[in-house]
Amino acid sequence: MKAIIYLLISIIFEVFATTSLKMSDGFTKLWPSIFVVVGYAIAFYCMSLSTKQLPLSFVYAAWSGFGTILISLVSYYYFKENFDFYKIIGLIFIIFGVILMKLSNILLKNG
Repeated sequence: MKAIIYLLISIIFEVFATTSLKMSDGFTKLWPSIFVVVGYAIAFYCMSLSTKQLPLSFVYAAWSGFGTILISLVSYYYFKENFDFYKIIGLIFIIFGVILMKLSNILLKNG
């Protein structure tokens, strides 16, 4: 359970850092640039803690997948970026992919 919490914290800070990356305007704005470095440092640290108890393949799939989903939503609402049918389908595939990665680990462990 602790590993899942670390993974969730990692995803949140990855989204924070990636959003700050956009706001840093190519690292020309000081505070967003600092938030990028700090956010990614915390994200990677928490992700490394989650890999102590969870399979790396699942951790990375969940981290990148749910990070992508959240960034897509932030981009749509905050930066007014396009969010169309094809992106929605792609995000649904990402969700199913992460679920399949977790099921694979469960089935192999019990199989």
